[in-house]
Amino acid sequence: MKNITIAIDGFSSTGKSTVAKQIAKHLGYVYVDSGAMYRAVTFYAMQNGFIQENYFNVDGLIANLKNITISFKFNNELGFAEVYLNDINVENEIRTLEVSNFVSKVAEISEVRQKLVEQQQHMGKSGGVVMDGRDIGTVVFKDAELKLFMTASAETRAKRRYSELLERGDNVNYEAVLKNVVERDYIDSNRKDSPLVKAEDAIEIDNSYLSLQEQFDKILELVNITLENVN
Repeated sequence: MKNITIAIDGFSSTGKSTVAKQIAKHLGYVYVDSGAMYRAVTFYAMQNGFIQENYFNVDGLIANLKNITISFKFNNELGFAEVYLNDINVENEIRTLEVSNFVSKVAEISEVRQKLVEQQQHMGKSGGVVMDGRDIGTVVFKDAELKLFMTASAETRAKRRYSELLERGDNVNYEAVLKNVVERDYIDSNRKDSPLVKAEDAIEIDNSYLSLQEQFDKILELVNITLENVN
């Protein structure tokens, strides 16, 4: 049976990563969290003083892209691959609200996108991959056999993200999380290089009122239909 490429795009905090992991595990496919790659670059920029509140040394970050290596290593106990930045596990560090506040600005940089898109295309060149992000179906895998576009209201997504951060023990408030969601939506949708848009052949899924199981079942049905059509 032919392995397909599944591209999942959509707004922040729509559960793209969660369902992508579920589908990849069910199919035995490789899962790639492209958003985590941009978060890793953002974390590197923060660590090295290239970005902070009201300051962004874009040229400095671009000059240091050659010093950034991002990889994924599968954790058997967790059941998914964790993100490594220059061989250091940064899975938890990149998921903070502080990183979220800067990641869309870093992702706007064309040189950053070019570097990561090349890596992403290499990871998925043989098919059998589920990748989620903002431009997977429109830029990274234009010929993906199945493209999905995830959406939900900003308030619904903020509540989900807020709950996740509280469970992690982060000290956050809902208003700050909602503000971050709205700002990221605007930046992601209005950047010049590879803005967040729904691919013409993508299937839109609004999961505002779907449970995780309902969402998984709906997407798995689409996957099975696609597999039947290509095999």
